[in-house]
Amino acid sequence: MNLVSVRIITDDVARLVAFYERLTGVDASWANDDFAELRTASGTLAVGSTRTVGLFGGPGVASPAANRSAIVEFLVDDVDGEFASLRGDGLEIVQEPTTMPWGNRSLLLRDPDGTLVNLFEPVTDAALAKFAATPR
Repeated sequence: MNLVSVRIITDDVARLVAFYERLTGVDASWANDDFAELRTASGTLAVGSTRTVGLFGGPGVASPAANRSAIVEFLVDDVDGEFASLRGDGLEIVQEPTTMPWGNRSLLLRDPDGTLVNLFEPVTDAALAKFAATPR
């Protein structure tokens, strides 16, 4: 089994895709107005409209803007540089760059639907070794 993508359901696909395009620098690949994917070197973030929810078993299977348990994480080269770049964009910053006990420097913010997003870079020897072969 191989994790291929994570999909976020939203009422406003264009707004959410624009946020993640700005954040990642990756242009989305659009299937139609209801579905787009941002493909990175190591995984894909898919964004789907609430209109697609019925295809997965009916209404209520997924609810937009309701996530409070998952964190979308992106490995970056320079967390502090990302913070400086994003700082004036009016984003909801949850936590400014902080070095975590497990060795990653982390910036936490929320996407327009409230999903927690972590931009991180390994900074300790152990964390650097763990992510040495991971594409950025």
